Amino acid sequence: MAGVLSRLLPPRRDPRWPRDFHHRRTSDLLSPRQAYELLRAFPPRAERDGSGVPVVDALPLPAAGPGEISVTWLGHASTLLRVDGVTLLVDPVLAGGIPGASTRLRPSPVTPEELPPVDAVLLSHDHYDHLDAPTLRRLPRSTRVLAGGGSRPLLARLGFTDVTELDWWESVEVGGGRGEVTVEFVPAHHWSRRTLLDTCRRLWGGWVVTGSDGRSVVHAGDTGYGPFPARIGARQRDLGHDLAVAVLPIGAYAPRHLLRGVHMDPAEAVRAAGDLGVRHVVPIHWGTFVLSGEPVTEPRERVLAEWVRAGRDLADLWDLPIGGTRAL
Repeated sequence: MAGVLSRLLPPRRDPRWPRDFHHRRTSDLLSPRQAYELLRAFPPRAERDGSGVPVVDALPLPAAGPGEISVTWLGHASTLLRVDGVTLLVDPVLAGGIPGASTRLRPSPVTPEELPPVDAVLLSHDHYDHLDAPTLRRLPRSTRVLAGGGSRPLLARLGFTDVTELDWWESVEVGGGRGEVTVEFVPAHHWSRRTLLDTCRRLWGGWVVTGSDGRSVVHAGDTGYGPFPARIGARQRDLGHDLAVAVLPIGAYAPRHLLRGVHMDPAEAVRAAGDLGVRHVVPIHWGTFVLSGEPVTEPRERVLAEWVRAGRDLADLWDLPIGGTRAL
Protein backbone atom coordinates (compact mmCIF):
# COMPACT_ATOMS: atom_id res chain seq x y z
CA MET A 1 0.00 0.00 0.00
CA ALA A 2 2.82 2.42 0.86
CA GLY A 3 4.38 1.81 -2.54
CA VAL A 4 1.09 2.59 -4.32
CA LEU A 5 0.66 5.82 -2.35
CA SER A 6 4.22 6.91 -3.10
CA ARG A 7 3.52 6.56 -6.82
CA LEU A 8 0.28 8.53 -6.59
CA LEU A 9 1.64 11.41 -4.50
CA PRO A 10 4.04 13.99 -5.98
CA PRO A 11 7.62 13.79 -4.72
CA ARG A 12 8.47 15.60 -1.53
CA ARG A 13 10.67 18.66 -1.69
CA ASP A 14 14.31 17.65 -2.11
CA PRO A 15 16.07 18.12 1.26
CA ARG A 16 18.90 19.74 -0.65
CA TRP A 17 16.83 22.91 -0.96
CA PRO A 18 15.99 25.34 1.85
CA ARG A 19 12.38 25.91 2.85
CA ASP A 20 12.43 29.14 0.83
CA PHE A 21 14.81 31.37 -1.11
CA HIS A 22 14.11 34.74 0.50
CA HIS A 23 17.84 35.01 1.19
CA ARG A 24 18.43 35.16 -2.59
CA ARG A 25 16.19 38.20 -3.12
CA THR A 26 17.94 41.44 -4.07
CA SER A 27 14.95 43.76 -3.50
CA ASP A 28 11.97 44.04 -1.19
CA LEU A 29 8.59 42.61 -2.17
CA LEU A 30 5.71 44.98 -2.80
CA SER A 31 3.48 45.74 0.14
CA PRO A 32 -0.31 45.45 -0.36
CA ARG A 33 -0.47 49.23 -0.70
CA GLN A 34 2.27 49.22 -3.35
CA ALA A 35 0.59 46.37 -5.23
CA TYR A 36 -2.61 48.43 -5.31
CA GLU A 37 -0.61 51.43 -6.55
CA LEU A 38 0.79 49.26 -9.36
CA LEU A 39 -2.68 48.13 -10.41
CA ARG A 40 -3.89 51.72 -10.42
CA ALA A 41 -1.03 52.64 -12.77
CA PHE A 42 -2.11 50.23 -15.52
CA PRO A 43 -3.13 51.97 -18.77
CA PRO A 44 -6.88 52.47 -19.25
CA ARG A 45 -8.53 49.59 -21.09
CA ALA A 46 -9.07 51.82 -24.13
CA GLU A 47 -5.29 52.19 -24.42
CA ARG A 48 -4.47 48.49 -24.08
CA ASP A 49 -4.18 48.11 -27.82
CA GLY A 50 -1.76 45.56 -29.23
CA SER A 51 -2.23 46.63 -32.85
CA GLY A 52 1.23 48.21 -32.86
CA VAL A 53 2.89 44.92 -31.89
CA PRO A 54 3.94 42.99 -35.02
CA VAL A 55 3.04 39.30 -35.32
CA VAL A 56 4.06 36.84 -38.05
CA ASP A 57 3.48 33.12 -38.54
CA ALA A 58 6.17 31.24 -36.66
CA LEU A 59 5.86 28.23 -38.93
CA PRO A 60 7.53 26.87 -40.90
CA LEU A 61 10.65 27.49 -38.84
CA PRO A 62 13.80 28.30 -40.81
CA ALA A 63 16.30 25.46 -40.80
CA ALA A 64 18.75 25.43 -37.88
CA GLY A 65 21.28 22.67 -37.39
CA PRO A 66 24.73 21.98 -35.93
CA GLY A 67 26.88 25.06 -35.54
CA GLU A 68 23.90 27.45 -35.53
CA ILE A 69 22.11 29.53 -32.90
CA SER A 70 18.49 30.35 -33.71
CA VAL A 71 16.04 32.43 -31.63
CA THR A 72 12.28 32.48 -32.23
CA TRP A 73 10.23 34.91 -30.11
CA LEU A 74 6.78 33.47 -29.30
CA GLY A 75 5.53 36.48 -27.33
CA HIS A 76 6.27 37.83 -23.82
CA ALA A 77 9.20 35.73 -22.49
CA SER A 78 8.30 32.60 -24.47
CA THR A 79 11.22 31.73 -26.73
CA LEU A 80 12.29 28.78 -28.86
CA LEU A 81 16.07 28.36 -28.84
CA ARG A 82 17.81 26.03 -31.28
CA VAL A 83 21.48 25.66 -30.49
CA ASP A 84 23.81 23.23 -32.24
CA GLY A 85 20.88 21.05 -33.33
CA VAL A 86 19.19 21.00 -29.87
CA THR A 87 15.73 22.56 -29.43
CA LEU A 88 14.86 24.28 -26.13
CA LEU A 89 11.56 25.91 -25.20
CA VAL A 90 11.86 28.70 -22.61
CA ASP A 91 8.96 29.93 -20.43
CA PRO A 92 6.16 28.82 -22.79
CA VAL A 93 2.90 30.76 -22.40
CA LEU A 94 1.00 29.82 -25.54
CA ALA A 95 -2.49 28.81 -24.46
CA GLY A 96 -4.22 32.16 -23.85
CA GLY A 97 -4.48 34.62 -20.99
CA ILE A 98 -3.00 34.35 -17.51
CA PRO A 99 -4.21 35.32 -14.02
CA GLY A 100 -4.08 39.10 -13.82
CA ALA A 101 -4.05 39.48 -17.62
CA SER A 102 -6.89 37.35 -18.91
CA THR A 103 -6.50 38.51 -22.53
CA ARG A 104 -3.44 38.41 -24.76
CA LEU A 105 -2.85 41.64 -26.64
CA ARG A 106 -1.62 39.63 -29.64
CA PRO A 107 -2.32 36.00 -30.49
CA SER A 108 0.21 33.26 -29.96
CA PRO A 109 2.03 32.57 -33.25
CA VAL A 110 2.02 28.82 -32.60
CA THR A 111 0.08 26.31 -30.51
CA PRO A 112 1.85 23.89 -28.17
CA GLU A 113 0.90 21.04 -30.52
CA GLU A 114 2.52 22.79 -33.51
CA LEU A 115 5.93 23.08 -31.86
CA PRO A 116 8.78 20.97 -33.22
CA PRO A 117 10.10 18.16 -31.00
CA VAL A 118 11.58 19.79 -27.89
CA ASP A 119 14.67 18.41 -26.16
CA ALA A 120 13.89 20.30 -22.95
CA VAL A 121 11.66 23.00 -21.48
CA LEU A 122 13.52 25.65 -19.47
CA LEU A 123 11.51 27.50 -16.80
CA SER A 124 13.04 30.67 -15.38
CA HIS A 125 10.63 30.90 -12.44
CA ASP A 126 7.08 30.15 -11.36
CA HIS A 127 5.18 33.40 -12.04
CA TYR A 128 2.11 32.80 -14.18
CA ASP A 129 3.46 34.80 -17.12
CA HIS A 130 6.45 32.42 -17.29
CA LEU A 131 5.18 29.07 -15.98
CA ASP A 132 1.80 28.52 -17.62
CA ALA A 133 0.11 25.29 -16.54
CA PRO A 134 -2.42 25.23 -19.45
CA THR A 135 0.45 25.35 -21.95
CA LEU A 136 2.58 22.78 -20.12
CA ARG A 137 -0.35 20.34 -19.91
CA ARG A 138 -0.47 20.31 -23.72
CA LEU A 139 3.14 19.14 -23.99
CA PRO A 140 4.20 15.48 -23.72
CA ARG A 141 4.59 14.62 -20.03
CA SER A 142 7.84 12.83 -20.84
CA THR A 143 9.43 16.13 -21.94
CA ARG A 144 12.53 16.95 -19.95
CA VAL A 145 12.04 20.05 -17.78
CA LEU A 146 14.78 22.16 -16.19
CA ALA A 147 13.86 24.60 -13.41
CA GLY A 148 15.19 26.21 -10.26
CA GLY A 149 15.52 24.44 -6.94
CA GLY A 150 12.25 23.56 -5.21
CA SER A 151 10.26 23.27 -8.47
CA ARG A 152 9.95 19.50 -8.76
CA PRO A 153 6.76 19.01 -6.64
CA LEU A 154 4.85 21.61 -8.70
CA LEU A 155 5.97 20.12 -12.02
CA ALA A 156 5.23 16.59 -10.82
CA ARG A 157 1.66 17.68 -10.05
CA LEU A 158 1.46 18.77 -13.69
CA GLY A 159 2.47 15.24 -14.68
CA PHE A 160 6.11 15.73 -15.73
CA THR A 161 8.32 12.75 -14.97
CA ASP A 162 11.77 14.05 -16.03
CA VAL A 163 12.50 17.16 -13.95
CA THR A 164 15.94 18.53 -13.14
CA GLU A 165 16.24 21.17 -10.41
CA LEU A 166 19.27 23.47 -10.51
CA ASP A 167 20.95 26.01 -8.27
CA TRP A 168 22.58 29.14 -9.65
CA TRP A 169 25.75 28.34 -11.63
CA GLU A 170 24.85 24.64 -11.95
CA SER A 171 24.73 23.09 -15.41
CA VAL A 172 23.60 19.91 -17.18
CA GLU A 173 23.97 18.44 -20.64
CA VAL A 174 20.89 18.35 -22.88
CA GLY A 175 20.51 16.73 -26.26
CA GLY A 176 20.23 13.51 -28.14
CA GLY A 177 20.91 12.25 -31.60
CA ARG A 178 20.93 15.73 -33.12
CA GLY A 179 23.61 17.14 -30.81
CA GLU A 180 24.30 18.16 -27.25
CA VAL A 181 24.52 21.48 -25.42
CA THR A 182 25.42 22.65 -21.92
CA VAL A 183 22.60 24.43 -20.09
CA GLU A 184 23.51 26.53 -17.05
CA PHE A 185 21.12 28.17 -14.55
CA VAL A 186 22.30 31.70 -13.73
CA PRO A 187 21.22 34.35 -11.21
CA ALA A 188 18.52 36.96 -11.73
CA HIS A 189 17.24 39.89 -9.69
CA HIS A 190 13.70 38.66 -9.15
CA TRP A 191 11.52 36.46 -6.90
CA SER A 192 8.85 33.75 -7.14
CA ARG A 193 5.28 32.99 -6.06
CA ARG A 194 2.11 31.34 -7.35
CA THR A 195 -0.10 31.56 -4.25
CA LEU A 196 -0.18 33.52 -1.01
CA LEU A 197 1.44 30.56 0.75
CA ASP A 198 4.48 29.79 -1.44
CA THR A 199 6.39 33.06 -1.73
CA CYS A 200 9.98 32.41 -2.85
CA ARG A 201 9.65 28.64 -2.35
CA ARG A 202 11.15 28.03 -5.82
CA LEU A 203 14.41 29.50 -7.09
CA TRP A 204 14.31 31.93 -10.02
CA GLY A 205 17.01 32.63 -12.60
CA GLY A 206 18.04 32.74 -16.24
CA TRP A 207 19.70 30.33 -18.67
CA VAL A 208 22.94 30.14 -20.64
CA VAL A 209 23.04 27.55 -23.44
CA THR A 210 26.41 26.69 -24.99
CA GLY A 211 27.02 24.62 -28.09
CA SER A 212 29.98 22.44 -28.92
CA ASP A 213 31.72 25.35 -30.69
CA GLY A 214 31.74 27.39 -27.47
CA ARG A 215 29.17 29.95 -28.61
CA SER A 216 26.45 30.71 -26.07
CA VAL A 217 23.02 32.30 -25.90
CA VAL A 218 21.66 33.72 -22.63
CA HIS A 219 17.96 33.99 -21.82
CA ALA A 220 17.74 36.27 -18.80
CA GLY A 221 14.25 35.18 -17.73
CA ASP A 222 12.80 38.00 -15.63
CA THR A 223 15.24 40.32 -13.91
CA GLY A 224 15.99 43.76 -12.60
CA TYR A 225 19.29 45.45 -13.37
CA GLY A 226 22.29 44.81 -11.14
CA PRO A 227 25.69 43.09 -11.02
CA PHE A 228 24.57 39.68 -12.29
CA PRO A 229 24.95 40.38 -16.06
CA ALA A 230 28.58 41.36 -15.57
CA ARG A 231 29.20 38.24 -13.48
CA ILE A 232 27.52 36.02 -16.07
CA GLY A 233 29.57 37.55 -18.88
CA ALA A 234 32.81 37.19 -16.92
CA ARG A 235 32.04 33.56 -16.10
CA GLN A 236 31.38 32.72 -19.73
CA ARG A 237 34.68 34.29 -20.76
CA ASP A 238 36.49 32.40 -18.00
CA LEU A 239 35.00 29.18 -19.38
CA GLY A 240 36.24 30.06 -22.85
CA HIS A 241 32.73 30.64 -24.19
CA ASP A 242 31.69 33.29 -26.71
CA LEU A 243 28.44 34.84 -25.46
CA ALA A 244 26.94 35.60 -28.86
CA VAL A 245 23.24 36.35 -28.29
CA ALA A 246 21.26 37.67 -25.31
CA VAL A 247 17.49 37.41 -24.95
CA LEU A 248 16.67 40.26 -22.56
CA PRO A 249 13.42 41.56 -21.01
CA ILE A 250 12.62 45.21 -21.71
CA GLY A 251 9.02 45.65 -20.48
CA ALA A 252 6.87 45.76 -17.32
CA TYR A 253 8.93 48.53 -15.73
CA ALA A 254 6.50 51.31 -14.72
CA PRO A 255 6.02 52.82 -12.19
CA ARG A 256 9.78 52.74 -11.89
CA HIS A 257 9.96 53.20 -8.12
CA LEU A 258 7.88 50.03 -7.69
CA LEU A 259 9.44 47.74 -10.31
CA ARG A 260 13.09 48.81 -10.51
CA GLY A 261 14.26 45.92 -8.35
CA VAL A 262 12.66 43.14 -10.42
CA HIS A 263 12.29 44.37 -14.03
CA MET A 264 14.79 46.14 -16.28
CA ASP A 265 13.68 49.08 -18.35
CA PRO A 266 14.98 49.47 -21.94
CA ALA A 267 17.97 51.62 -20.98
CA GLU A 268 19.00 49.08 -18.34
CA ALA A 269 18.61 46.23 -20.83
CA VAL A 270 21.08 47.97 -23.16
CA ARG A 271 23.48 48.44 -20.23
CA ALA A 272 23.06 44.76 -19.33
CA ALA A 273 24.02 43.81 -22.89
CA GLY A 274 27.23 45.78 -22.44
CA ASP A 275 27.87 44.14 -19.08
CA LEU A 276 27.40 40.69 -20.62
CA GLY A 277 29.76 41.57 -23.45
CA VAL A 278 27.25 40.34 -26.01
CA ARG A 279 26.82 41.63 -29.55
CA HIS A 280 23.31 40.52 -30.55
CA VAL A 281 20.23 41.17 -28.38
CA VAL A 282 16.63 39.97 -28.75
CA PRO A 283 14.21 42.22 -26.76
CA ILE A 284 11.36 40.30 -25.09
CA HIS A 285 8.81 40.65 -22.25
CA TRP A 286 6.67 43.30 -23.91
CA GLY A 287 3.65 43.58 -26.20
CA THR A 288 1.79 40.45 -25.06
CA PHE A 289 0.22 41.17 -21.67
CA VAL A 290 -0.52 44.35 -19.71
CA LEU A 291 1.39 43.87 -16.47
CA SER A 292 2.49 47.41 -15.62
CA GLY A 293 1.95 51.10 -16.32
CA GLU A 294 3.90 51.93 -19.48
CA PRO A 295 2.14 52.19 -22.87
CA VAL A 296 2.10 48.90 -24.78
CA THR A 297 4.63 49.77 -27.50
CA GLU A 298 6.83 52.09 -25.44
CA PRO A 299 9.40 49.38 -24.50
CA ARG A 300 10.22 48.73 -28.16
CA GLU A 301 10.41 52.43 -29.02
CA ARG A 302 12.68 53.13 -26.06
CA VAL A 303 15.03 50.19 -26.59
CA LEU A 304 15.60 51.24 -30.22
CA ALA A 305 16.43 54.77 -29.07
CA GLU A 306 18.66 53.59 -26.22
CA TRP A 307 20.52 51.20 -28.52
CA VAL A 308 21.37 54.06 -30.89
CA ARG A 309 22.22 56.37 -27.98
CA ALA A 310 24.71 53.77 -26.74
CA GLY A 311 26.44 53.88 -30.15
CA ARG A 312 25.54 50.31 -31.04
CA ASP A 313 24.77 49.05 -34.55
CA LEU A 314 21.01 48.68 -35.06
CA ALA A 315 21.68 45.56 -37.15
CA ASP A 316 22.77 43.84 -33.92
CA LEU A 317 19.45 44.52 -32.19
CA TRP A 318 17.26 41.65 -33.34
CA ASP A 319 13.95 43.52 -33.15
CA LEU A 320 11.75 40.48 -33.80
CA PRO A 321 8.01 40.42 -34.36
CA ILE A 322 6.14 37.85 -32.32
CA GLY A 323 6.73 34.64 -34.26
CA GLY A 324 9.91 35.96 -35.85
CA THR A 325 13.22 34.09 -36.03
CA ARG A 326 16.84 35.21 -36.34
CA ALA A 327 19.89 32.99 -36.54
CA LEU A 328 23.67 33.06 -36.45
